[in-house]
Amino acid sequence: MRSFLGSLLFAVFQATITFFFVLLFLCFFWLPPVQRYRFMLIWPRLNLWAVRVLCGIRHRTIGLEHLPDGTTPHVVLAKHSSAWDVMAIPLAMPRPLSFVAKKELMWIPLFGWGLKLALPIIIDRKAGSEAMQQIYKQGEARHKKGFWIILFPEGTRVPPGQKRRYKTGGARLAITLGAPVLPIAHNAGYLWPRGIFGKRAGTITLSIGKPIPSAGKDSTALMQEVENWVETETARLGVPSEAETEEGA
Repeated sequence: MRSFLGSLLFAVFQATITFFFVLLFLCFFWLPPVQRYRFMLIWPRLNLWAVRVLCGIRHRTIGLEHLPDGTTPHVVLAKHSSAWDVMAIPLAMPRPLSFVAKKELMWIPLFGWGLKLALPIIIDRKAGSEAMQQIYKQGEARHKKGFWIILFPEGTRVPPGQKRRYKTGGARLAITLGAPVLPIAHNAGYLWPRGIFGKRAGTITLSIGKPIPSAGKDSTALMQEVENWVETETARLGVPSEAETEEGA
């Protein structure tokens, strides 16, 4: 009963807070990009607080010692099994993140306008190979503004315990930019799967791996190295336990 009721209350909270937050966020269009991004982080903080109170979903972060100091641009390649990771990963990073987003999202009234202010990398998925050139060009521009780039190599949310082919675009971007890759694994999909009413209480673990140099590697070898670590670490984390203690959240 708690899972259904908590999930319903959270869905109402998220829809309401998103509407009003986007209206407020649009009023700060004049801020420089990095300051604007830091203001935007209020939204995921509110959502993670609400899902903790209403659904009992906590989280902890391990591998913080692997985080670079933020002065060297990185490409973040992460597991994507939940809407949770889109909110939690930016809060753990030392620099602002630029997500890759399809251009159709920019057309959504209010939400799309707010998303565009967050400086995503906007691509046309119908452009084929040209879409990667869009990512390279915009990725370089975002790096110059102090942003790191985050991509989900599997391309979509993947149910826990499953995997899809890791696309090499993220590795090619890292090689093109001369940036190390920061791999990230987590087990959020077990507690916050796709869909509104699937949430259950427990503690998610976010695991940050050691940066992987991209210099001197081809994209296939680099992505294989990333995939090996992410999938091995995701399997090691396993199913979250409600008894786990929260730390680094």
